[in-house]
Amino acid sequence: MRLELHEVHVSDIQWGERTEVVDHVLRVNREEAAAALAGEDRFASVRLDLARPGESVRIIPVKDVVEPRVKLKGGRGYFPGFFAPPETAGEGVTLVLKGAAVVTCGPIVAFQEGFIDMSGTGADYTPFSKTNNLVLTVEPVEGLGKHAYEEALRLAGLKLALYLAEACREAKPDEIRVFEKGSITEENEKYPNLPRILYICMAITQGLLHDTFLYSADMKTVLPTLLHPNEVLDGALVSGNCVSACDKNTTYHHVNNPVVEALYRRHGKDLNFLGVVPTVEDVRLAGKERASSMNAALAKNLGAHGVIVTEEGYGNPDTDLCLNAKKCENFGIRTVVISDEAAGTDGASQSLADATPEMSAFVSSGNVNEMIEVPPMKTVLGHPEAIANLSGGAAESLRPDGSMFVELQAVIGSTCELGFSRIGCEWI
Repeated sequence: MRLELHEVHVSDIQWGERTEVVDHVLRVNREEAAAALAGEDRFASVRLDLARPGESVRIIPVKDVVEPRVKLKGGRGYFPGFFAPPETAGEGVTLVLKGAAVVTCGPIVAFQEGFIDMSGTGADYTPFSKTNNLVLTVEPVEGLGKHAYEEALRLAGLKLALYLAEACREAKPDEIRVFEKGSITEENEKYPNLPRILYICMAITQGLLHDTFLYSADMKTVLPTLLHPNEVLDGALVSGNCVSACDKNTTYHHVNNPVVEALYRRHGKDLNFLGVVPTVEDVRLAGKERASSMNAALAKNLGAHGVIVTEEGYGNPDTDLCLNAKKCENFGIRTVVISDEAAGTDGASQSLADATPEMSAFVSSGNVNEMIEVPPMKTVLGHPEAIANLSGGAAESLRPDGSMFVELQAVIGSTCELGFSRIGCEWI
């Protein structure tokens, strides 16, 4: 399977007479962009704004972030099952507007959303302070249920991102990245002496707006399955969740999954990358046991020597994380997990809600309870008072001058458990 990502580098975003990329500037026809969302009768109002790196802008509350993409060869549209045929992704040529993003904004489910600051202290913790953002703020019609509102806003974000990429499909790419890997049998024959590594990607799949979609199928109804890495990098996974902002895997995160890209870079050199298993985080103990057993069995039957497991969210998903590590290790498969910690504002509390002695290799993406102070912004897109209900915020978080004192978990992507974050460490 061969995937080419034709990346057009975007260093600025502006309104323009037509939607196009000129000298690395994404110019957007505001009326055309709004027209791309016409016909959705669940919206009472639709507003489009621009938010650039370094500007004094706050976006709150954020639902999802989507990278503009479209298939150039080997398919049409994008996001299979949503705005493309529900066929296997990961082959052909995909145009990517690298450095641009669509950010969806609107109050859906109170505490399980977050904010993005384009400058100041908060900007240091989110990757989306560095993207050139087209912000879509949508208010629902009166009486619309939260599930219908979430679906409408999710589809609108995907559609708007597709519109941007489609309008720029003739742009000349600045970089072409190729991801190519054969079947597991072919790769095992090519690299018989390299350790075989499988990636188990846990996803929020708990219902009540805690959802992730695989080829547009709600994953809570899907058993663990094996994907070629290219499928993940080409739009097979879409976020529909409203989990705490810090460790929400947005749709942007999925197509830029750093674990997939890192394993790909090492494939054929010091490891053999078997593939990706997207797996559920069930709310029921029986569901957790079933999924973790199937994940471990997949790893064993594929002959994996090592497994990487990433979590999404925290709390009861910590049990899924522990079970995945335990059962893989019990098969003799060395396992590394990536997760954030909820260790209290002083960092002294137990980091996870569960524990198991088999989890002996742990990579931390940060403490969600760390407190930060963010300055006031000149422009606020959305509803600043929403901080009172966001996870990591409170009614007193918003001060009269517009500054806020919040936990890190209120910032979108601040402790992303894929390792896609701006928190790091320094060797001394």
